[in-house]
Amino acid sequence: MIKVKRKVQFRDNRRGRRRQDSRDQIDVPSGRIPRISRLMALAIKFDGLITTGIITDQSELARLAHVTQPRMTQIMNLLNLAPDIQEELLFLPRVTSGRDPIHERMLRPMTAQASWKKQRKMWSELS
Repeated sequence: MIKVKRKVQFRDNRRGRRRQDSRDQIDVPSGRIPRISRLMALAIKFDGLITTGIITDQSELARLAHVTQPRMTQIMNLLNLAPDIQEELLFLPRVTSGRDPIHERMLRPMTAQASWKKQRKMWSELS
């Protein structure tokens, strides 16, 4: 007598996807990441590309990202914010409905301010 052992995978639809076991399910937080959080992360990533020499300057970066040079400057100006403000922007709570509470345009006067102390005061008034 010959015994054959083989794993069998049951599929629950025509496309052949595996059935999800209750252990495979992942809790995905509801809502979306605010746009300003994504822009802050992009600014940090872009700065790293320029610093390492992968990209030569902001003009080349603007061409590659398909945005205008002034828009790239606006995004990169987020790096002028105090580090604690940058961190808060990165970890803003998800937006579940409606518009984002904080927009990049609201932060422009803050990014133009050289003093981190004044930036923090402006940030506390904004948030």
